[in-house]
Amino acid sequence: MSETSADSTHNACGKMNELEDVSQHIHDKISSLQCMLDLSVIELPQNKIKKLGQELFALERLLEEFEKCVGQQKVQLKHLKELEKLSQKDLEDVQHMKDNIPPHLPRKMDTVRNEPGMNHNLAADIQPAQAENVKTTKKSFVREMEFITMSEFEGIPQYMKGRVSYDQLNAAVHSINAAVTAKYKILHQSVKTLNNHARKLHQRFKDQETKDTKGQHFIVEDDIREFTQTKVDKRFQGILNMLRHCQRLRELRGGGLTRYMLV
Repeated sequence: MSETSADSTHNACGKMNELEDVSQHIHDKISSLQCMLDLSVIELPQNKIKKLGQELFALERLLEEFEKCVGQQKVQLKHLKELEKLSQKDLEDVQHMKDNIPPHLPRKMDTVRNEPGMNHNLAADIQPAQAENVKTTKKSFVREMEFITMSEFEGIPQYMKGRVSYDQLNAAVHSINAAVTAKYKILHQSVKTLNNHARKLHQRFKDQETKDTKGQHFIVEDDIREFTQTKVDKRFQGILNMLRHCQRLRELRGGGLTRYMLV
């Protein structure tokens, strides 16, 4: 029979890191007591009876410690389950955001040739200026149209929206921004750095400017056709009407052209 004492049983839970060890210890105690009870048919000396009482007392204390450890483990398990639910909810939210990232999120447009929807054949014709000739000025700033918010989209009359979706409208905004970026990239370059096709475009852009467009960014339908893959059809005209409604652009007519000015 193993040696026991009141002090050792008091700290039993602290010495055993695993509940399985505590359970085994209790099982050993019970087995020891069972053995003693089996021998109890024989008349035992007084000191042996006292020893049996000490063992029973030690077992009772050990069971109390065991119940205390089990209670602590239940509390910890409850907290872990709550944490698991919160983590699962966060994971689902993140996955939902990942699966529903809008294709029109604002981002920096580094170069014309990297623009989605850009006419890459033309982008290849736009030659970068020599580094020593590049000067950073306010003139090189290219204004872009802000994307339509969901609340703005919902405020557009249904007769005007037709079957155009929120994503399709902002896809058109992206195409217009691509055309504006490409156009003014050419205008901001020295004519000497451009090839023949880009030079013709540069001259066309200059001819389309008026005193009313000075300091403004605008495009015409030919720019959309030139720089993007977007079809300029009746549906696109409806989208332009929606953008005017949302105060993203305004029209300026003159000289047989309709200029779409960015607001």
